[in-house]
Amino acid sequence: MSQVYVVLEERDGRVSRASWEALAAGQKLASQSSGTVTAIVVGGSTESIASEAAQRGAAKVIRVEHPLLAHYTSDGYTLALQQLIEREKPAFVAFPHTYQVRDFAPALAARLNEVLISDVVAIADGPVFTRQLLQGRLAGNYRHQGSGPCLISVQAGAFRAEEAPASASAEITPFAPQIDAAQIRTKPGEPFRGTAQTVDLGSAPLIVSVGRGIKEADNLPVVQELAAALGAELAASRPICDNGWLPMERQVGSSGQTVSPKLYLAVGISGAIQHLVGMKGSQCIVAINKDPDAPIFEVADYGIVGDLFEVVPALTEALKAAKG
Repeated sequence: MSQVYVVLEERDGRVSRASWEALAAGQKLASQSSGTVTAIVVGGSTESIASEAAQRGAAKVIRVEHPLLAHYTSDGYTLALQQLIEREKPAFVAFPHTYQVRDFAPALAARLNEVLISDVVAIADGPVFTRQLLQGRLAGNYRHQGSGPCLISVQAGAFRAEEAPASASAEITPFAPQIDAAQIRTKPGEPFRGTAQTVDLGSAPLIVSVGRGIKEADNLPVVQELAAALGAELAASRPICDNGWLPMERQVGSSGQTVSPKLYLAVGISGAIQHLVGMKGSQCIVAINKDPDAPIFEVADYGIVGDLFEVVPALTEALKAAKG
């Protein structure tokens, strides 16, 4: 029986969606080896997020607490998790692939004399971990060969947060790492934000995304009205944002945000691999494009071959009529 630890990340007092996706990946790992999943929360005071984690299917929750962990630092998190992992010796440790994890997890892996398998998009029996290479053009399969724990980080949208279901409350136990202030070489700063108005497309349940098929910025209201009628967030492919027609914070793709909404409606998007990497984990993909051979149709659940300037207004009016 293998122990699988999943390190959860807190944002604004709540566990992030990416963390629940990592927990779902941890549950898949545990099911392959008849193991158990333990959720790890880190901070200066973790009672509330530990209670939240205890309801999401983990067999156990460990509260890693210390006053020097009240604000994130790479040194503090690395030291605390190193001590926990060396004491508990889990078979696997999973993280969400976030900016914060990318900051400290490689150092943690080095301290444990292990390799971090980062940005995992799939897990097969073995276990075999799949990563995308060259902006999604290739996929590489990796196996852990070390004698210590296998560390992985999970790409946003690769696993469904809903697969980490609510459950009876798990056991919650504390862990107090030994950390001295002299060991913290960096000063805590503000969490990374792309811009002051950053839109978190990763947590949006409905997204309407627009591509170069819209032709010009003056035509954007056609798609904006559809998004409003659906109650969806508006997103875009890279050319739209590069042209300045929508802010960069709304870009989906390998150089933008990775999303996994319940519905992703792609309007006038051809489906370049750089865009598909960021949205193909969506639960339902609907594509509207006048080119029947557009690559977007290869990943779409439903496709409409037609002129978006005819199809989109008709959809918008139908939605408005349905709402009364």
